[in-house]
Amino acid sequence: MAEHRSMQRAALLDAARSLLSEGGTEALTFPALAERTGLARSSVYEYFKSRAGVVEELCAVDFPVWAAEVEGAMALGEGPEGKIEAYVRRQLDLVGDRRHRAVVAISASELDAGAREKIRAAHGGLVAILAEALRDMGHTEPRLAAMLLQGVVDAAARRVELGAEEPSAVADAAVSMALRGVRG
Repeated sequence: MAEHRSMQRAALLDAARSLLSEGGTEALTFPALAERTGLARSSVYEYFKSRAGVVEELCAVDFPVWAAEVEGAMALGEGPEGKIEAYVRRQLDLVGDRRHRAVVAISASELDAGAREKIRAAHGGLVAILAEALRDMGHTEPRLAAMLLQGVVDAAARRVELGAEEPSAVADAAVSMALRGVRG
């Protein structure tokens, strides 16, 4: 019985990822979850009490996986600049991943304070690793620089999502901005 519930919960989360990546937060409804999974709508409420509950569970499950992928890429980077480049490129590589699209849709939605705090805490771990690389480069304000650099990554991710430029060109420009500023 526990295994069946676990499988159903996983199916609901997978359906939620698909709905979020396809249609944003408006698409994430209990009737849509029920339709995608073949469950009765009342059964969806047995697993999640609210849409916010689904969102919180996705954050708890997906963000750590995504963050671990970025951390893993950074660990392979040679020297501080290699780590920073890996940080930027891996996040932009993940833009096409359903988990990333779901996290973006989630972060754009109206979350309760608890869910927002969980996202901030998980994201803080990535910023801390980036700040360490910036500190190793001799940056005097590594945490501030890390947060600003994440803004560059976020803007680059939006450009990739829009499809206006080739993703590799966006990644190259974002890495150049991260390592050399506006001078390129």
